[in-house]
Amino acid sequence: MASTISSAPLYVTIKESVMLKGREQGGTTELTISGINEISKRIVTATTTEATILTFSSAIGAGTYIAANVRYMRFTNLDDTNHITLTFKDEDNTEFRVKVDAGQSFIYNADSAGGLVDTMKASGSALASGLADLYDVTVDADTDSCDLEIFIASV
Repeated sequence: MASTISSAPLYVTIKESVMLKGREQGGTTELTISGINEISKRIVTATTTEATILTFSSAIGAGTYIAANVRYMRFTNLDDTNHITLTFKDEDNTEFRVKVDAGQSFIYNADSAGGLVDTMKASGSALASGLADLYDVTVDADTDSCDLEIFIASV
């Protein structure tokens, strides 16, 4: 059976708008990512206990994405009060963690040709070493459970 899905471009627009001294000071940035033929969009509940929400490998599986095919990921905290933290771990077991406050988003941009392969490094000597493949993402909420929207686009 042949697929009936054709790839399409993903259009990403980031827009800031702020008026200072009667003048618009914001800006708009647009990005087109071609060849997208898979998307995953889901809402999960992040609890105060850290849990793995995404895993990346060379083969697809339940909750696992092909690292070389992912081109864009967005994580949006849907809570109106509490923050969450996202922890990104690479194949070398080094991690970086970021706080995503209530209502805010974090975008992890993959490489336009190689996906998540060789896109991060976190260590005391990160500047002196090469990049590694993203391996997984975990989340935990600060003081109460929060809903988290995850959007992933792959080729």
